[in-house]
Amino acid sequence: MNTKIIAHRGESYDAPENTLASVNLAWERGAEAVEIDVHLSKDNRVVVIHDPHTKRVAGINKKVSRQTLEELKELDVGSWKNEKWKGEKIPTLQEVLETIPTNKKLIIEIKSSREILPHLKNDIENSKLETNQIEFISFDYLTIVETKKLFPKNKALYLADLDYTWYTRLISPSVNTLIKKVKLGKLDGLNVWAGKLLTEKFAQKVKSAGLFLYVWTVNNPVHAQKLTDWGINAITTDRAEWLKEQLNKY
Repeated sequence: MNTKIIAHRGESYDAPENTLASVNLAWERGAEAVEIDVHLSKDNRVVVIHDPHTKRVAGINKKVSRQTLEELKELDVGSWKNEKWKGEKIPTLQEVLETIPTNKKLIIEIKSSREILPHLKNDIENSKLETNQIEFISFDYLTIVETKKLFPKNKALYLADLDYTWYTRLISPSVNTLIKKVKLGKLDGLNVWAGKLLTEKFAQKVKSAGLFLYVWTVNNPVHAQKLTDWGINAITTDRAEWLKEQLNKY
């Protein structure tokens, strides 16, 4: 199978998302790649968490950008998933980088403003990982373009909601417009929601433009098989090991 399977926030179906437990479980189960989300703390540390606030995963509502790393590390972000994950902490990017096995990839979604970029660069340079082991994605066009300039040899893809919600469907740019933006920004491709706007024709146009096409978030093996048939480069899923097993049965 040529389509890469990406563990969404780690093995997030079974373990609490964006934690070392989730990331390490993905590697233990043979994941090819793991996707994580990053924000910048008050003391300029790159931390791994999806939301700008801690409420959903910690039960305490604190804005990530207004907390120091020490304050963020006091929070339990595992118990919400299951009592057995009690005590899991918000990891730093540095901690996650240290887990990456040889020949495996980390896809970093940049959730905060461009202020994070020099700190991101510092962490990645200190990790001594190979260039092809780190990829970047972002919904913010200027952020991902700036990221590509800062990391010219790393793959960088522009995230697009398409029809993720009724509102984003209404305002979603056409595939031709998205391709034009990606080319203008010297990016490597698109990473899009796997909804109804993602058709085989859409995929063919992106691929014909010489761009990579990743999709998120697919947990249905029938849907995933259709996407692999279209030549999608990578599928992000909450159940990486399970989905790969299902696809291997086809």
